[in-house]
Amino acid sequence: WTGYIAVVNALCVRRGIPCPMLDRPGRFLLLFPASALFWWFFEFLNRFVQNWYYLGVDIFGPTGYVVFASLAFSTVLPAVLSTHAFLRTFPALDKGLTGLQPISPARPRIIAGLSLLSGGTGLMFIGIWPDHLFPLLWVAPLLIFCALQTLSGRQNIFSPLRRGDWRNVAVPALAALTCGFFWEMWNLKSLSGWEYAIPFVNRFPVFKMPVAGYGGYLPFGLECLVIGQIILRPGRTARN
Repeated sequence: WTGYIAVVNALCVRRGIPCPMLDRPGRFLLLFPASALFWWFFEFLNRFVQNWYYLGVDIFGPTGYVVFASLAFSTVLPAVLSTHAFLRTFPALDKGLTGLQPISPARPRIIAGLSLLSGGTGLMFIGIWPDHLFPLLWVAPLLIFCALQTLSGRQNIFSPLRRGDWRNVAVPALAALTCGFFWEMWNLKSLSGWEYAIPFVNRFPVFKMPVAGYGGYLPFGLECLVIGQIILRPGRTARN
């Protein structure tokens, strides 16, 4: 995945825009340890729902598994955010997602409070009803992150929707889906990889992932952008 990250950043440079790797290299390096912690959080949530499990990892032992898994997890954020930057170079995606129907809720703080309540409650009960609440593994963290930003008086990735700008929603979702396609493809023949056990939709696989399971990459991409903005552009609002 380091090769993929380097290639995508090189493509950004070739298309004449600053790439994340070279624009702020120090902060880009911070994405790697942050990414490992970020994905370990989802591994923790998966303990309750058991939607995926790993095969061929017994050879590492507990310490080796943590080390090698953390190295693999550390590439998640850099890969998604680099792909996001590359996709923003395409006019059809960049300009084509602006000037759309504005969405401006009348009482954003009330919506944020309800989002925080629903996200927190969902995570609280995900271990009790995992077969029915497993989608909240991907949705609830996004609700909580954005709600806390709104309640603290800051913009979040949904704020540009007030101007009809959907780039912060559509492009990171597509970036994560693109990375997800490659993750699942390379997992197919991997000696150490993962399998899925997703209730109700564990059928029609594309590689090993059920086709409906790819929907989880969409909110995950938005969560990657939220964390990326905190690390790469601290103190700034959502990208215009």
